Amino acid sequence: EKTKVVEPLDYENVILQRKVQIYSDPLRDLLIFPIEDVSISVISRQRRTVQSTVPEDALKKAQSLFVKECIKTYSSDWHVVNYKYEEYSGDFRMLPCKSFRPDKIPSHVFEIDEDFEKDEDSSSLCSQKGGVIKQGWLHKANVNSTITVTMKVFKRRYFYLSQLTDGSYILNSYKDEKISKESKGCIFLDACNDVVQCPKMRRYAFELKTIDKYSHYLAAETEQEMEEWLVTLRKIIQSNTESLVQEKKDTVESVQDDESSTQGKSENILESLERSMHPELMKYGRETDQLNKLSRNDGRQNLFSFDPEVQRLDFSGIEPDVKPFEEKCSRRFVVCCQDLSLNLLAQLSDRSEGGPTNVEPFFLSLALFDLKNNCKISADFHVDLNPPSVRDMLLDNSASGAEGTKGRSPGESLVHGVPESCLRYIKRGVFSVTDPHVEIFLVARVEKVLQGSITHCAEPYMKNSDPGKTAQKVHKVAKQVCSRLGQYRMPFGWAARPVFKDSQGTLDAEGKFSPLYKQDSGKLSNEDMLKLLAEYKKPEKTKLQVIPAQLNIIIKDIPLDFTNCVTASYIPIKPFEKSCEDIAVEVEELVPEVAKYCYPFTVYKNHLYVYPLHLKYENQKVFAKARNIAVCVEFRDSDEADARPLKCIYGKPGGHLLTTNAYAAVLHHNQSPEFYDEIKIELPIHLHQKHHLLFTFYHVSCEINTKATSKKQDTIETQVGYAWVPLLKDGRIVTLERHLPVSSNLPPGYLGLGDTESRRQPSVDAKWVDGAKPLFKIRIHLDSTVYTQDMHLHKFFQYCQLVQAGAKEVPGELVKYLKCLHAMEIQVMIQFLPVILMQLFRVLTNVTQEDEVAVNCTMVLLHIVSKCHEEGLDHYLRSFIKYVFRAEKPSVTQAKMTHEILVLSMATILKQSADFLAINKLLKYSWFFFEALAKSMAMYLLEENKIKLPRGQRFPDSYQHALHSLLLAIIPHVTIRYNEIPEESRNVNFSLANFLKRCLTFMDRGFVFNLINDYISGFSPKDPKLLVEYKFEFLQNICNHEHYIPLNLPMTFSKPKLQRVQDVNLEYSLTDEYCRHHFLVGMLLREASVALQDNYDIRYTAISVLKNLLIKHAFDNRYQHKNQQAKIAQLYLPLFGLLLENLQRVASREALYSCAAASSPASRDEFVCSFAPPSNRSSLIADKDPAALPNGHAIKREDSKGSLNSEGATSSPDQSENIRRSSTRSSVSHCSRLDQFEIRTLLMCYLYIVKMISEDTLLAYWNKFSPQELINVLVLLEVCLFHFRYMGKRNIARVHDAWLSKHTGADRKSQTMPALRSRAGGMQVRLQHLGSLETSFTLNHNAGTSEADIVHQALLEGNIATEVCLTVLDTISFFTQSFKTQLLSNDGHNPLMKKVFDIHLAFLKNGQSEAALKHVFASLRAFISKFPSAFFKGRVNMCAALCYEILKCCTSKVSSTRNEASALLYLLMRNNFEFTKRRTFLRTHLQIIIAVSQLIADVALSGGTRFQDSLLIINNFANSDRPMKATAFPSEVKDLTKRIRTVLMATAQMKEHEKDPEMLIDLQYSLAKSYASTPELRKTWLDSMAKIHVKNGDFSEAAMCYVHVAALVAEFLHRKKLFPSGCTAFRKITPNIDEEGAMKEDGGMMDVHYSEEVLVELLEQCVDGLWKAERYETISEVSKLIIPIYEKRREFEKLTQLYRTLHGAYAKILEVMHTRKRLLGTFFRVAFYGQTFFEEEDGKEYIYKEPKLTGLSEISFRLLKLYGEKFGSETVKIIQDSNKVNIKDLDPKYAHIQVTYVKPYFEDKEISERKTEFERNHNINRFVFETPYTLSGKKHGSVEEQCKKRTILTTLNSFPYVKKRIPVNYEHQVNLKPIDVATDEIKDKTAELQKLCSAGDVDMIQLQLKLQGCVSVQVNAGPLAYARAFLSDSQSSKYPTKKVNELKEMFRKFIQACGIALELNERLIKEDQVEYHEGLKLNFRDMVKELSDIIHEQARTACQEPTEIYHEDTMHSPWMHDSLHVFCAISGTSGDGSYCSLRPTAEI
Repeated sequence: EKTKVVEPLDYENVILQRKVQIYSDPLRDLLIFPIEDVSISVISRQRRTVQSTVPEDALKKAQSLFVKECIKTYSSDWHVVNYKYEEYSGDFRMLPCKSFRPDKIPSHVFEIDEDFEKDEDSSSLCSQKGGVIKQGWLHKANVNSTITVTMKVFKRRYFYLSQLTDGSYILNSYKDEKISKESKGCIFLDACNDVVQCPKMRRYAFELKTIDKYSHYLAAETEQEMEEWLVTLRKIIQSNTESLVQEKKDTVESVQDDESSTQGKSENILESLERSMHPELMKYGRETDQLNKLSRNDGRQNLFSFDPEVQRLDFSGIEPDVKPFEEKCSRRFVVCCQDLSLNLLAQLSDRSEGGPTNVEPFFLSLALFDLKNNCKISADFHVDLNPPSVRDMLLDNSASGAEGTKGRSPGESLVHGVPESCLRYIKRGVFSVTDPHVEIFLVARVEKVLQGSITHCAEPYMKNSDPGKTAQKVHKVAKQVCSRLGQYRMPFGWAARPVFKDSQGTLDAEGKFSPLYKQDSGKLSNEDMLKLLAEYKKPEKTKLQVIPAQLNIIIKDIPLDFTNCVTASYIPIKPFEKSCEDIAVEVEELVPEVAKYCYPFTVYKNHLYVYPLHLKYENQKVFAKARNIAVCVEFRDSDEADARPLKCIYGKPGGHLLTTNAYAAVLHHNQSPEFYDEIKIELPIHLHQKHHLLFTFYHVSCEINTKATSKKQDTIETQVGYAWVPLLKDGRIVTLERHLPVSSNLPPGYLGLGDTESRRQPSVDAKWVDGAKPLFKIRIHLDSTVYTQDMHLHKFFQYCQLVQAGAKEVPGELVKYLKCLHAMEIQVMIQFLPVILMQLFRVLTNVTQEDEVAVNCTMVLLHIVSKCHEEGLDHYLRSFIKYVFRAEKPSVTQAKMTHEILVLSMATILKQSADFLAINKLLKYSWFFFEALAKSMAMYLLEENKIKLPRGQRFPDSYQHALHSLLLAIIPHVTIRYNEIPEESRNVNFSLANFLKRCLTFMDRGFVFNLINDYISGFSPKDPKLLVEYKFEFLQNICNHEHYIPLNLPMTFSKPKLQRVQDVNLEYSLTDEYCRHHFLVGMLLREASVALQDNYDIRYTAISVLKNLLIKHAFDNRYQHKNQQAKIAQLYLPLFGLLLENLQRVASREALYSCAAASSPASRDEFVCSFAPPSNRSSLIADKDPAALPNGHAIKREDSKGSLNSEGATSSPDQSENIRRSSTRSSVSHCSRLDQFEIRTLLMCYLYIVKMISEDTLLAYWNKFSPQELINVLVLLEVCLFHFRYMGKRNIARVHDAWLSKHTGADRKSQTMPALRSRAGGMQVRLQHLGSLETSFTLNHNAGTSEADIVHQALLEGNIATEVCLTVLDTISFFTQSFKTQLLSNDGHNPLMKKVFDIHLAFLKNGQSEAALKHVFASLRAFISKFPSAFFKGRVNMCAALCYEILKCCTSKVSSTRNEASALLYLLMRNNFEFTKRRTFLRTHLQIIIAVSQLIADVALSGGTRFQDSLLIINNFANSDRPMKATAFPSEVKDLTKRIRTVLMATAQMKEHEKDPEMLIDLQYSLAKSYASTPELRKTWLDSMAKIHVKNGDFSEAAMCYVHVAALVAEFLHRKKLFPSGCTAFRKITPNIDEEGAMKEDGGMMDVHYSEEVLVELLEQCVDGLWKAERYETISEVSKLIIPIYEKRREFEKLTQLYRTLHGAYAKILEVMHTRKRLLGTFFRVAFYGQTFFEEEDGKEYIYKEPKLTGLSEISFRLLKLYGEKFGSETVKIIQDSNKVNIKDLDPKYAHIQVTYVKPYFEDKEISERKTEFERNHNINRFVFETPYTLSGKKHGSVEEQCKKRTILTTLNSFPYVKKRIPVNYEHQVNLKPIDVATDEIKDKTAELQKLCSAGDVDMIQLQLKLQGCVSVQVNAGPLAYARAFLSDSQSSKYPTKKVNELKEMFRKFIQACGIALELNERLIKEDQVEYHEGLKLNFRDMVKELSDIIHEQARTACQEPTEIYHEDTMHSPWMHDSLHVFCAISGTSGDGSYCSLRPTAEI
């Protein structure tokens, strides 16, 4: 069903009614929208040039609407709507505060990162009080009470004897003199009471005796050394004993004094600490909750700063800001032309300045050619490099028109403010290339003054004759030529060079120009040039002729400080210096007309390029001479006779900048010349029909006839024809290639001659050359930003102009033109984008009544928008909306505003279902329209000043209706069509959200809330993933509103009469009220709570949205005050409820393990988070169902490690367990698991709220909870510690690598990314999806991970862990203060207390940083002093657990942690002492000893010396604590340290066997044994053994440990008369249990708080263990003990569960009996030989129990590996033979291990008692193996001689036991004679067959195999061989009759079994096996026959009627009959029918 829709509040009304409340609220900033939220700013257009490119009077001159609009566009300013808080309206990454990450991330020290191998700072131990007293080499014996002294092995060690700060002495041994290594062992001398010599052991040996009858044996190397050691040691021991006696005296006295002084006045512990003289202790005495809290607040970090996404703050997803339109920026570079010199040089000027120069002028033109696209890509850049002396050669020639080049004349003209003379000889050109690649060439063409043919002119330069003479000769001719033909040019040569190295646009700086090739007169055109380039590019030799020359042109990148550059129109570009030196000019790029290279024009440019291409004059008959043809080009605006050309053609260097005409280069003696020149024209602003180009052709006479010069001087040029072309056609410029006819004359009005009619009219006399054929070919290129060549665009504007001018509108006409715009070319569309769009919006706004026009107009807009997107140019649209778009007021007053019309026409389009393409486009690119709407609305409000009105009155109702209908039109396209149009629907969803977010700023907010509500209710909870994502994207966008907080009104909506009670109206759950009052946050949380029940992607989306929003609040610099943050956090209170509902998924075992799995196995055992239900039958938190948790105990274990680990984290519980549990899990919601990342994210949000919310609110919230729910609240805190715990650098690196391998390339959501990227827009969507990949990694996921990344990641993780720790500490401390009374109930033994304590412990368990631990210890100190009874009264759990964890900290590698821990331990003892009214601190004493033992057991007590340090600190505290001086306290502390040191001595051995599980268990077992008198300690070691077993997968042994522990407690309670039976009750489970009866009652019992409760828990643990061990049969035995207790307590829920477990167990028993799949272990005999290696193990034999089906090779390999690591792999050998080992034959250099497979052994009587497989595998202590032999000494022989030795071993205890191996204590051998062997074999075969036949479902294959082995004599002569050997007449007499009869009886049974098996087979086979079966039957008959023969013969001697006997024997004998009965019983048939099949046997 849908989530219930809650009507939002009417926002505007509410704030009006509650105005007083709002304005009087101190935090009103959170409730009120700021004023002046929106404004308009006008930004002046940024220009590149010094002045505007638009000519000054352009608008006046312009006449066409299009040109006018272009000019307006290029000169107008930008109009931008500013949202003052825009930065706050996006994702948190956009916030203005850039301090997301603290400047310096503090670095934290963690235990886990300290080097494991870090050497002990053992120096600290030696450089103490007395320092080193003595040192030297000694030999030390391995001590173990089990070995006899004589066999001891001594090892040489270096000993240091030193005195510790507490005055005690210690003897440390090391491998060598260096103390750096870990000490190999230490002996505490205060534990020793004597030292004596013992020469028996070894020379110079002596023995150190300790208090507990334990000895250390040492031996010196010389007698003298021994004496020295003895003297020293004796002294020390003596002083020890003396001080002890003294202390006792002191205490007795002081106690008497003390009692008198402190009578009746008990001192508070804090006061007494104050009195203590110890500075540390005094400091602790002054601690208070308040002070602790303040110190925690120091230097706190914002948790979110370390969130992976905040850390990754990559703005890659965020699009750069939308920029205004700019001129195109392509790859630009400068070409500097420096010099061109050929090889004929001479000194021309008489003045001696300058060296020799070229002898004639040369002219250069440069251009870029693109070989890949086969075209020229830049305009020509003309350069004149001639030195002044050469230029002077041209000056005489008046025609060149270069007057006044010398110096600046005062009246000189300025071009755009630059003196013309500076622009005359420009040598630097700036080229630009849009698409750089390697095939772009810079081509330089060289021309000279027209002289003759190219070959003739180039020849002197290419000859090798005398250069001096030639130069003079050439110069002489050149002078004449220049003076005569100076204005004509001819082609001369060309050169080229590549420009780029690669397609990125790297300049090829090393590239050189090619040689100067001679220009071929036939290959002049650009096409030919491209061909030449292609040839030049090829590596092989070119056939081109080279003119020797030096061309010096440099290409370089544009420097940053590039100045003095002008555009192609000579407009100076900023920066431009006044000096105007060395000006560079930009060379126009000719961009290919492809959309992707187009850009919207922003500057005025109006150029026309004219290219004369070819004149075909070979056939003309009009002119006599037309060979050296020159073309002169002019631009005119009239064809009258007296018309003048316009001065608008760009000139060449040296001449005027703009001239009236231009000449193309001349080809000598060519009647059909090609041209390559480019003429550039500046077009006027207004063009009309008369503007045209005029071409005039001249024949130039080249002969230089010196004599005739005077006469013929004026006939240099002869006019030989005209051609012309008008510029406009239908009002547009036409630029195709044109072929023009040539006329020999130029009549007035010649432009009219183009028409064919006028050509006929004789009035005009144009004389066409060559019959008016098109002889002249030209090309025109328009480069203009004010003229369009597009017909449709032109016509549209033309029509608009007519309408504007007042022409009558024809209906439908405008629509026609609008529709034509669809055909407009894409390039044009982009180039004139702003102009076109503005005109369309204008048309839209001025629509009078025609709906059709509006829709069509919108359709054109849509077309343009979609085209831009398709070309990837949508950023231009963004720029347009932001800077250019302005909604103009409609010309008609009452018309609607732009936004309204647009909304209406959008809705119309969406509702016309016909045109789906248009609809899809409108959805896909909806952002554009929505942005336009928003801007239009904003400008309307601001420009009309409506923003001052109340929101309800700002927009007309009609507009609200329109918006509503648009929304309704959009919804189905999203919710129904999402699948067919995923991209479109996602985009519209996104842009709609952005638009509604804007509307919240402009409109009535209640109305917009309703729109949002309508939209969201279009979705439903059953939606597919995609829609849910849309929904959250939508919500996220809305919630990113900059004033999201005021929109949610974070204030109390109290009912008036309840105003005085603050917390009644605390809104803490998602009620409808809440959702109405706080609309957006309510909706978000509701959706999130639904999403959490969904699959991963959906949850992920919801969680991310929530987190990003909270991060945003956390960093929002408007709301940084504590109270503001608290108010904001309060809005999210319902999130707590949400988490509590999902607690199961956050705190379940799986969730915790998944995060544990990441860390190393070793540390995994440490992850103790005590709330997973170790009793597997009470699931952790039943959903709001306290009944499932009897008296609220979610925790079942009470040993000191209430750990998740009770069942071993390593092996996840197997299926069977799940079967048993499923029944109890029904209350848990069945959603899928949350993964690590989700949990962490949710908890981060939770912690943020907990940290920020005010304490009052928090307390009010907690007070609403029931006790059970309170526990859940605490569990949530505990979970936080667990999930954010720091894993250590090593793990981070490992996890990260694993993560990479899993995720690379798995970009999960990128496929559905929206195509929108508005600044506040698409990026978050993208970011949100980015996040989904990372779990919690911030690293750059390129391929590997660098060290630095890991370090950084570790730094973050460390900071997160620390901040989480402190936040939880704050909360739990506040909780403890608030609920002190509840916590104290029942002396602090209550579930709530347990949970609070667990959390305090969790801090220590999860390894906090050094900084955090400081605060943790402070809290623990406060905790102990607040609740002493919980620790020191009643059950010991809390005290025990605390001791264990503190002791663990005492061995920390971080010294500050050690000090804090030691102090805490000391205070614990002291508190205990005070608590017992200063009698004793027995409890703490005992618990510390137990904890030390546990640590040793877990081999967690590494740093021995560090631990010593801690003990010293404790001793020092005791010595200097003044109030304690007079009590028994200090001596008791000393006593404790002594005892600890004794226990510690066992560690060395534990360490030694760390890798050897059997030895380790044996050691711990012997320790457990030694503690018979201290049940607590015995229990500790048994627990420890269980742990090791579980780790190794030995579940049966673990279960036995549990059983022993339970029996121990039962025995204890039984003796105290608290329980009906003691350990005997467990005897049925295991006979070994009697050990527990050996409990001694002495002082160790004093502080044992065992109770029925403890016993029940232990019994439950047994059930668990036995279930895991698959020993289901024994579960009932344990249950029998629990049931009465439950019944007595009326715990029916528990009973139900227990019976359910029993039901499960019996079901399992049936199942395993049926499947036979249960394997309870395999047994091996293992014996060890090798004194040097195995020491006391040498020669011992054990039975090992290995799990399931372990093969012989497997165990052999394991032992080989294990001992190989210990002794070296070469030295260990396995003995495979099972015979007795003769020790003499073994090489003592090797360690030998004998491994033999053994089977449990039962006598016949036992077999009959132990009926089931289980009974034959449980409680067994006898094992058998057989060894074949023959009397001859060989192993195997013939049937008659084969003997067997059967060895039966008896073990000390029965299996299963608390250990895996049990020593053999008795061996018994039986030798079998050959006939016994035969009986045995047949017996086995019979048994096998019987077993197979009696099975529930018969295994056909096995059956047939066995039958074949028994029956087919050919296969196995076995049975018959025995019969022949022992039963045939000749043989049987050799053997005892009894044995023979036994064998016969066996054979009878055998035959019977075979018969039954055959019967069975016959029933079971399919048709295909009938033949096979017949074969078997035949064989069986043969066998029976032969057997009968053998037996029969034997019988005949006894009886004279052979046949009778034979019949009797086969048919009617008991064999056949019995078999028949058995068979019938099995098959359920009657006797008769099944008889026949056997009949034929009789008739043989």
